[in-house]
Amino acid sequence: MLPRTGVSKQDIREHIWDYMESQNLADFPRPVHHRIPNFKGSYLACQNLKDLDVFARTQEVKVDPDKPLEGVRLLALQNKKTLLVPTPRLRTGLFNKITPPPGATKDILRKCATSQGVRNYSVPIGLDSRVLVDLVVVGSVAVSEKGWRIGKGEGYADLEYAMMVSMGAISKETPVVTIVHDCQVVDIPEELLEEHDITVDYILTPTRVIATGCERPKPMGVTWSKISREMMEKIPVLRRLRAREQQAGKDVTLQGEHRHPPEPGRQQTVPWSAGRRPQDTPGPEANSMEAACGSPLGEGAPLAADVYVGNLPQDARVSDLKRALRELGSVPLQLTREGRRHRAFLRYQDAAAAQQAISCLQGLRLGTDTLRVALARQQRDK
Repeated sequence: MLPRTGVSKQDIREHIWDYMESQNLADFPRPVHHRIPNFKGSYLACQNLKDLDVFARTQEVKVDPDKPLEGVRLLALQNKKTLLVPTPRLRTGLFNKITPPPGATKDILRKCATSQGVRNYSVPIGLDSRVLVDLVVVGSVAVSEKGWRIGKGEGYADLEYAMMVSMGAISKETPVVTIVHDCQVVDIPEELLEEHDITVDYILTPTRVIATGCERPKPMGVTWSKISREMMEKIPVLRRLRAREQQAGKDVTLQGEHRHPPEPGRQQTVPWSAGRRPQDTPGPEANSMEAACGSPLGEGAPLAADVYVGNLPQDARVSDLKRALRELGSVPLQLTREGRRHRAFLRYQDAAAAQQAISCLQGLRLGTDTLRVALARQQRDK
């Protein structure tokens, strides 16, 4: 039991970690500080999942990669459920689908349930995959009988849940289960909860099965205003999801981000590197297609690898286009926008990079308008 006033999430985490270590309740890997703690009896707690109707009805189950959930991953494989495991810190994608080899023995299934097995016996599942998750199993540092949960403080479980909502893989009716030691079930002040925090419907311990009956709404998508630019840079799949939601017209403004509209109709040439000074606005000669498309700098010089982007909305901002390009992985060396002509030119380091950018940008929408994309010199010839 923790004091209910003046306590923070981190206070609760430290209390749990310290207690599990001091009472020798923790199991490998140790120390459990700054982790979802593994504990003695975790496998027994995982076996309680078999008694839940929600598990019997499950076809696809998402289980976090934490060590104390290894028993749940094995249980899912033994019962021939489709097992999805998030990639660590979402560095390489959203999910891995665990695919044991044909005729896998019990020993092979046990290996598939480990972190090594997730690496060796899995295929990646992306945003475009048709996934319908029936059950979500998450690790916790602390949880209350009301269903309020505290993780290790990095926010990945909350983010994974929100991304699954955004891609249509789960709904508000999808049950969420957590596996913890009995000592991790504590009082959590409601004022500590935030709108992006997930809650749990069932708590499984070595001695108890708790149906929380939690009615607090779960997150209904990614709260972009809580996402930092630093996190966006670390998680490519999050950038792709944001680009998709932006094209759907949703507000995807990030934490601390502000928009500044450009002067109407003014041509803007923007060097991409943040550390460089913005270039001066080109003179009238730069408005010609020859200049904008990168004509030879001298006799025999190679053509610049420029991409034409047309049909830009009247109210489109350079920051909107830059953001979409960044999130699609098509960052140019330089962006030149001609506001009056509703077009822009993107300069890439070579023709191969330009062609790859064209492939990525096909079908890109800003607002309600689909942009036209082509090699700049092909567009000039037309």
